[in-house]
Amino acid sequence: MILVFKTNIFLQLEIHVRAILDSLKMINNVDFDFEDCDNILRVEVSKNISSEIETLLNSKGFSCEELI
Repeated sequence: MILVFKTNIFLQLEIHVRAILDSLKMINNVDFDFEDCDNILRVEVSKNISSEIETLLNSKGFSCEELI
């Protein structure tokens, strides 16, 4: 399953955000699209953990909203 989020994350924060997301063991892969105006975050997961991802990144000061 691939979850897609609109964020305010930019290239210079990618490594930091990847380290934050490493705490969620259900994530298989993380990909960013910084050329998109919404700074897209794509996360491959084994089950839907969109609320956990949003909560975690928002608590760290990032804007993160799932795109449906």
